[in-house]
Amino acid sequence: MADITAAMVKELREKSGAGMMDCKKALNETGGDMDAAMDWLRTKGLAAAAKKSSRTAAEGLVGIAVRGTKGAAVEVNSETDFVAKNDQFQQFVREVTEIALATGGDVEALKGEKMPSGKTVDEVLTNNVATIGENQSLRRAKTLEVSKGAVVGYVHNQQAPGLGKIGVLVALESEAADDVLQALGKQLAMHVAAAFPKALNEEDLDEAEIERERAIAAEKAGESGKPACAGQPAVRDGRQDQDQRRRGKGWQGRRHPDRAEGLCPLPAW
Repeated sequence: MADITAAMVKELREKSGAGMMDCKKALNETGGDMDAAMDWLRTKGLAAAAKKSSRTAAEGLVGIAVRGTKGAAVEVNSETDFVAKNDQFQQFVREVTEIALATGGDVEALKGEKMPSGKTVDEVLTNNVATIGENQSLRRAKTLEVSKGAVVGYVHNQQAPGLGKIGVLVALESEAADDVLQALGKQLAMHVAAAFPKALNEEDLDEAEIERERAIAAEKAGESGKPACAGQPAVRDGRQDQDQRRRGKGWQGRRHPDRAEGLCPLPAW
């Protein structure tokens, strides 16, 4: 049996939001495998699928900047969320985001860019660590651009203008009016912030991850006493014939061919 340390329990607790004893049990059940323990907690209903450290900066801020048809997002991490309220830290994230907007989203290249003070991004970051007293890191950056249309930025849990816990960029390639695209982009960005989608469309989804989610849904259905097929609608690949789609409210029941006694409800389309 793997040696389960307090640090492992703490890490799983931060990722899942589950209780300490539940996290310890999950790690024991899975031999200390962090990903498997996360799946174990989910099958027991003890962790939300979206509750993962990758959803937002562990601590710190995401900066969003948009100019014309180009936008940039930058994530800077810190040890505690107190730093996110620090003016010096906020100014650093704001300036780095503007630099990324002008130069691109390559993090290593970004570290070597000059800031308004004349020092490089990396030099200022090192100085901030010394003066603020917490370790900080430039984790990732991304830019989006369209030839025509709009790039719309959205910040959730905003700490200051353009800075928050979750940042979203939506690029819309279109000839539609700017006010229409801005409204649509904001709605889409809010959904992205709430749902944390893995891909833009089903073709870009990792098949292994789809199968993993299906297995979790089926196991949860089995533990609740429902037929195994009841877990299938929770993870769908979307490739369905038109005559299988049902419009309207309520549920459409379908008898599973392998389990005559079980009804598998299909959500209405």
